[in-house]
Amino acid sequence: MKWGRDIVFLFKKLIIGYRQYFHNGYVNSDGRRLLEEILRMMMYEHPEFKRRIYKVRRCPSIENILKLGELVAGPVVYEWLNEVLNEPYYYRC
Repeated sequence: MKWGRDIVFLFKKLIIGYRQYFHNGYVNSDGRRLLEEILRMMMYEHPEFKRRIYKVRRCPSIENILKLGELVAGPVVYEWLNEVLNEPYYYRC
């Protein structure tokens, strides 16, 4: 299935920015704003995924978002998440 480049780039931004957009495994308000933009674009391009998009909107956990991301970008979304989780975290002073 062919997806728009902007959807894939926004998914990558959401997953790579895990520490910024997620808290306790769920999206925060900034992540929710980005996720809603992604889902709006997905509904416009492929309305046949309405049920899956509804599920992600209702429960925006990292597991549901990764399942949807795997549909869009393939299994590379798990590699993006592993890169973020395995890098050291630097605290701001």
